[in-house]
Amino acid sequence: MNTLEQKQTGLQKVSQFFVALLQRYLPDPFIFAIGLTFVVFLFVMPSTGQGPMQVVNAWAGGFWNLLSFSMQMAMVVVTGHAMASAPAFKRKLAMLAGAAKTPGQAIILVTAISAMACWVNWGFGLVVGAIFAKEIAARVKGVDYRLLIASAYSGFLFWHGGLSGSIPLSIAGGANIEKVTNGAVTAAIPTSETIFSTMNLTILAVMFVTIPLLNRLMHPAPQDTITIDAELLKEPEVVAIEKADMTPAERLENSRVLSLLLGVMGFAYIIYYFINNGFALNLNLVNFIFLFSAILLHGTPKSLLISISQGARNCSGILLQFPFYAGIMGMMTATGDSGASLAGLISQAFVSISNETTFPLFTFLSAGIVNFFVPSGGGQWAVQAPIMMPAGAALGVDAAKTAMAIAWGDAWTNMIQPFWALPALAIAGLGAKDVMGYCLMALIGSGVIISLGFLIF
Repeated sequence: MNTLEQKQTGLQKVSQFFVALLQRYLPDPFIFAIGLTFVVFLFVMPSTGQGPMQVVNAWAGGFWNLLSFSMQMAMVVVTGHAMASAPAFKRKLAMLAGAAKTPGQAIILVTAISAMACWVNWGFGLVVGAIFAKEIAARVKGVDYRLLIASAYSGFLFWHGGLSGSIPLSIAGGANIEKVTNGAVTAAIPTSETIFSTMNLTILAVMFVTIPLLNRLMHPAPQDTITIDAELLKEPEVVAIEKADMTPAERLENSRVLSLLLGVMGFAYIIYYFINNGFALNLNLVNFIFLFSAILLHGTPKSLLISISQGARNCSGILLQFPFYAGIMGMMTATGDSGASLAGLISQAFVSISNETTFPLFTFLSAGIVNFFVPSGGGQWAVQAPIMMPAGAALGVDAAKTAMAIAWGDAWTNMIQPFWALPALAIAGLGAKDVMGYCLMALIGSGVIISLGFLIF
């Protein structure tokens, strides 16, 4: 045995088995989306009584429904990259990354930072986690790069139990709640009963301890570790032009005054927004903050343009695949003559085997399955709320608990749904097959914790 080789632990063996399995058999996320398209197409027809052209029309009718969201997600990648590539921001990240001295510490720190960031805002967390993981990889020797990025993505588990959770925020606002829940809920449900409930906070606390530890324990033995050359993570240097040699146009492109004035204007609005709305982050505001932070941090329009150009190369997966997922959602929610959709039938199947005790658990599991095909918190709520909320009310289950079961199910199976991993993978320069083996372990671990939470409380 090589002196660098170590005996694997049981957890390392299991995780490496899944890593090798998915590395070999998991195709590119686009192929995954194509496969889901055909699977849903074949299941929708017999289950809802629709003909082939009806299903094709539903698919095509939904195909462009995520255009706005696709642009938002592309901007998450581009503006996040621009902010992170600014020298001043990189220095701050480097200071934080310096807290990790060993591979184990690196994994725990990345998971914890990503989890906290995603709890505050999912878009912010997705970008910051991946960027921070890259910075750690450049500084900590011997850390597995695949697991590091998977650890950053595992923080996404926390988002729907956090401050940007679309379902708890939707029912707290109360808009159209009676219509959406099919009359089961008639008044707004405050976040004190959802996000800040004892059950939700307990699940979050247990996961915040166990998920970083699980990721740490999965770190491969030295002989199985795959690292990345720090040189590959460096951004291309911007060659500065001597001021005396600049043309008038180049002086404008390299003007710090222009960037400063534009940045001040942007942050004037950001401050105004927070004063009037509180700390209510949304995806548009997150992108706005990223962009104007990048404008100020880069110092000149030229530097920003170069960084934006580099970041835009990472958006191909989002631009290609999100329309296909929109088409899948169109098929999942299309109804036949019976008025039933495939997503609705999946939910109904779990309702039929539930009682007052098991209903929250089965709601969580059904939401996890539906999330494969409707990977959107808002879309999932629109599909499941009319079925699960009245069923929960009939069984005497608290409405807030049913809503959070849908929310946690939506977050849970994101661990093996490439849809949401695309921005993080684009930033990291990896493919889904590189990280999904580790993410599958996070799915199993978190699934046990969340399930117990719904059974105990």
